[in-house]
Amino acid sequence: MAVTIYHNPRCGKSRETLKLIEAKGITPAVIDYLKTPPDAAGLKRILALLGIPARDLLRRKEAQDNGVDPALPEDDLIAAMVAHPIVIERPIVVTDTAARIGRPPETVLEIL
Repeated sequence: MAVTIYHNPRCGKSRETLKLIEAKGITPAVIDYLKTPPDAAGLKRILALLGIPARDLLRRKEAQDNGVDPALPEDDLIAAMVAHPIVIERPIVVTDTAARIGRPPETVLEIL
């Protein structure tokens, strides 16, 4: 099973989630999403696997700090998230068939 983690190495929850995945004997593809954010199509795929709208993946404080209005229409919000990846909640773990936000980190175990 292919596993990808959209990771911020400066985030404690993200580091904990990565350790949990590795403890299961899985070596995930690690994407530092601040340096290599998903494009709009990739973010739409992640949202579909999570089963949530874009505003539920938004970090509110960072959105406010970066001028991203949570009331934007879905496609505009996705474009803003691509332009300002710091506003995307983290970490996100993705497999071929599912995704979970690692808050708390143990949540990702459901899909591994």
